[in-house]
Amino acid sequence: MCVTAVESRPAGVLGTSPSHRPFGARVKAFVALTKPRIIELLLITTVPVMFLAEQGVPDLWLVLITCFGGYLSAGGANALNMYIDRDIDALMHRTEQRPLVTGMVSPREGLVFGLSLAVVSTVWFGLLVNWLSAWLSLGALLFYVVVYTMILKRRTSQNIVWGGIAGCMPVLIGWSAVTDSMSWAPVVLFLVMFFWTPPHYWPLSMKVKEDYARVNVPMLPVIASNRVVARQIVLYSWVMVAVSLLLTVLGYTGWFYTAVALLAGGWWLWEAHGLLNRAKTEESGGKLKEMRLFHWSITYVSLLFVAVAIDPFLR
Repeated sequence: MCVTAVESRPAGVLGTSPSHRPFGARVKAFVALTKPRIIELLLITTVPVMFLAEQGVPDLWLVLITCFGGYLSAGGANALNMYIDRDIDALMHRTEQRPLVTGMVSPREGLVFGLSLAVVSTVWFGLLVNWLSAWLSLGALLFYVVVYTMILKRRTSQNIVWGGIAGCMPVLIGWSAVTDSMSWAPVVLFLVMFFWTPPHYWPLSMKVKEDYARVNVPMLPVIASNRVVARQIVLYSWVMVAVSLLLTVLGYTGWFYTAVALLAGGWWLWEAHGLLNRAKTEESGGKLKEMRLFHWSITYVSLLFVAVAIDPFLR
């Protein structure tokens, strides 16, 4: 599905001239370019995997420098994403206050900032962690910026499915930081995050689908009914929960992780099927309450990865 380019007001029309940009506000704007709230979630999936790889407490200095390098890399990717998407961000209500739209940061500054973080993060990982982690980090950044933002996002309703691969990479980076190698355990957790991403993001897309429709971004809820989207959410949810149990089947985790995966996964499936049932009755006046699953999805992944970190101590 091809989508035509969007005509938008120039980035910066909501903001002020350079002479009216206070230093403190500018600092906050550059921090906002890195999307700190999203990076928090990435770190939640990085650190527990380091505990699993170590089968105990990893070197805390290694944890710190890995997290900081991950922040720099993801922050660079997010800044470049905002640079590329500044035209549609100016037309969407939920993004119209982003720094490149308001003019608090100029497009040139945003581009230089994003590229600088990409270079620094790669060198940081290579010199202070290991080069396998460095290449994985750079690969995640390039995938998010080039494959998702530049190629998939405006062309296909499967954008978040395949674009979400970038958000799965921190589990590989966390494992490689400790072992300087790969194993089936991080691959399983990579797949958990891969199947988690669509049912995590599609409920939010349902909520703001008018925004995406306005700028011709074909998120699945824009081009399909809520019932169809909810069915896809249920399908991905069942696969995600099944894959999460492979860690135990393969012998990497014990009873504690298994119990958490079953309980949290069972609740997730309850919420996913509840969304589908509400989608079926929506036309008769029922409320969709799509954000219930969105909020639970963050709790689910937090619980699952905390269990990943705790499990080695209970075996």
